[in-house]
Amino acid sequence: MNRLIKKGFTIVELLVVVSIIALLIAILLPAIGKARDAALVTQSLGNLRNLSAACNAYGADYNDRQYTAVPDEAGMYGDAITGACTAITATQCIPQMILGWDSGGGLWGYWVSGGAPRCAGWPGNCGNFVTYVPCDFWGAAARWEGAWRLTNCKAFNTYVGNKFYDKVFYAPKDKVTLQKIEKYFSTPVEFNYIGGDFETPTYCWSPAAMWSPDVLAWSRKTGNGSSAIFGAKPTKATMPGAFKSPSASMASYPSLKWRMWEHQWLQNMVRAEVNPAFSTPTPWFFNQGYNSAPAMLAFDGHTQVVSIAGIQQDNDLAIAQAASATGTAVASGALWFGCGGGANGYYNSAAYDMLTTGAGACNAGVLTTDGIQGQDMKRIGD
Repeated sequence: MNRLIKKGFTIVELLVVVSIIALLIAILLPAIGKARDAALVTQSLGNLRNLSAACNAYGADYNDRQYTAVPDEAGMYGDAITGACTAITATQCIPQMILGWDSGGGLWGYWVSGGAPRCAGWPGNCGNFVTYVPCDFWGAAARWEGAWRLTNCKAFNTYVGNKFYDKVFYAPKDKVTLQKIEKYFSTPVEFNYIGGDFETPTYCWSPAAMWSPDVLAWSRKTGNGSSAIFGAKPTKATMPGAFKSPSASMASYPSLKWRMWEHQWLQNMVRAEVNPAFSTPTPWFFNQGYNSAPAMLAFDGHTQVVSIAGIQQDNDLAIAQAASATGTAVASGALWFGCGGGANGYYNSAAYDMLTTGAGACNAGVLTTDGIQGQDMKRIGD
């Protein structure tokens, strides 16, 4: 009589199978992670293309000009931000920097008032005027929170989805920012402020391209990174038209001049996502790591991921070419202001790597030489 023999896995065979599965997972997981990251970068580039369309729509309504929140004649009132505001509001009540309506019917904004009776009844004060100018980058006490960081204010978000917290303004890899404001995306109201959670958008404008080109022209004259840093602020005597934003068509190198980009360091992150140099949880910025590779929108409308290491080399090459042509060591050919790598650059002193040294600190987009008429990177062969 035949006996039935039950077949099954031995312990050794089972361990072999488990080991093979574990090996396959180990091989596939990085590839899956890279594919996921690539998809998020693609989504960010898509956001920038949508914002490019919004920039063009804004320009169609405002004679092709770059967005601006400050009156064109602000340069006529001196170089003190609050002083200029007081002088302006003494004669007119300027359009307010509005963020949007909340669910309770309250209207939020960076309100400025002063010089009554022109602005009588308005809340706020001229201390908020710093958010109206592109940015205030003069001296060691530079204030960088200008209009270039508020791309989702109401005056511009009406060309997108009419919401301050619209997903198009926030890159999907901007985790530090999203942790605070993701809860706002599902609400239909224009603006939210719950529990003090407020974040500026991931994407910024080029403040260099929001000024008259003359404002950032003098690095060719004084030498990039000189002790004078930027020279005097624009005044009635020097540049009364400094605050008049240029037209987009004034871009001399439209494929090489940044228009918008990821302000945060999101690609190739090699450090903790929060920069310990700041007292509140703040992500690393795009120019604070040699490995950073922000998604960027150029003035010709194309989008790409840009290597900070690569454009740093572009800047070094431009300086070398200028020095060779002139026979001097003055870095007058720099693509952007280097600022000596100290506190006068755009938070270069909070960077962790070589960007904190030398006159070549990366200030692309922020402090581009010649503003909109300059370039933030070079073509191969230039």
